[in-house]
Amino acid sequence: MSGSDHGHTPAAWTGVTIAFIGFCISGAFVVMAKPVGFWAGMVVVVLGGVVGGVMRMMGMGQAPKKPLRTQAAETRA
Repeated sequence: MSGSDHGHTPAAWTGVTIAFIGFCISGAFVVMAKPVGFWAGMVVVVLGGVVGGVMRMMGMGQAPKKPLRTQAAETRA
């Protein structure tokens, strides 16, 4: 993965960290048998995805890569 720069951005790290915290919250409340706390943790998990997406839109994510041109595409052009 280190060669592809997959997930090495502030948006990815922030989104995953928030989602992981939500997962831990949900897990703790499952053990305590408190459904409301479980669903609150799931809201935090979704919030992590939203925060990561917003940060990506703000330019803190990985830039989209241009598709590679193949030799067949060059001969048609």
